[in-house]
Amino acid sequence: MDDFTPDVLISEEEIAIRVEALGKAITEEFEGEELTVICVLKGAFMFCSDLLKQINLPVKLEFIALSSYGDGTNSSGNVKLEMDLSGSIAGKNVLVVEDIVDTGLTIKTLTEMLNVRNPKTLKLASLLFKPTRNEHPAKIDYLGFEIEDKFVIGYGLDYAGRYRELPYVGVLNAGN
Repeated sequence: MDDFTPDVLISEEEIAIRVEALGKAITEEFEGEELTVICVLKGAFMFCSDLLKQINLPVKLEFIALSSYGDGTNSSGNVKLEMDLSGSIAGKNVLVVEDIVDTGLTIKTLTEMLNVRNPKTLKLASLLFKPTRNEHPAKIDYLGFEIEDKFVIGYGLDYAGRYRELPYVGVLNAGN
């Protein structure tokens, strides 16, 4: 196995501070209400876990899995539903937790899928956003960090199934 240490783009400490602030903002917006959180697998699992710890509300957790990358570094342009929700979101406050909004195709497709299920509200929290790559504008209600157009890994994000375990967001092939 290669001995590979990517350059840190966003440190573990920076992530923790931002996630705490996002959790507080979500708690304030939905004060006194229940929230259904939908974690988009697999990339958002770390962000979602940490974010849930910062939300001081009754929360129901759901998972959904979509893919558009396969094992490459560029989107295939096709979004495939790999795992659907286990329960109904009709009439519920829904927060989708995503790892990154890049071209916007995945989140556009997911938003369309979820809106037909009649949630009371549908909001988006994304750890990362690449504005220079965005082709399908999506409203990100709770944004962690805006980043340059670099392929990032760590903190749940992967390259061909690897590097999800890194506690920070790093740049793939930075200086390698």
